[in-house]
Amino acid sequence: MPRTRNRLISAARRSMLQRAELYRRLDVAKAAFKPGALVDRGKYRVNAKIDDAAHAVRQEFRNNRLPIALAAVAGMAWLLREPIKEHAPRLTQKIQDMANAVADRLRPADETPADQASADDGDHDAPVENDDEAVQ
Repeated sequence: MPRTRNRLISAARRSMLQRAELYRRLDVAKAAFKPGALVDRGKYRVNAKIDDAAHAVRQEFRNNRLPIALAAVAGMAWLLREPIKEHAPRLTQKIQDMANAVADRLRPADETPADQASADDGDHDAPVENDDEAVQ
C-alpha cells in the first residue's frame, strides 16, 4: 500500500503543477487579448514596419541621391507652378535691374555707355540709338 500511496501523492503533485501551469498560461492568454495589449502589439508592429520602411528609404536615397533630388525639386516646382508664373516676370525684372546697376558701378566713371558704343564702332557721325528707339 505504501507504493500506491506514494504514487497517488506524486500524481496529486503533478496535477497541481499542471493546474498551476494551465492557470498561468490562461492568465497570460487573458492578458494578451485585453484591448490595451492588442493596441500595444499593433503599435509595436506598425512602428517596426515604419522603421523598416524608413531604413529602406534612407538606403535608396543614399544610393540614388541625384535622381531623387531632381525629382523632388521638379515636384516642388510643379506644386508651386501658379505662384511661379505670377511672380517670375517681376523677379526677372528685379534681377535685370540689379545686374544693370552692378554693371554701371563697375564701369569707369569717365566712360558712359554712349561713349563705349561710339568708340567701338569708330563711326562718330552716326546718331546713337537708345533701347527704346530701336527698330522693331
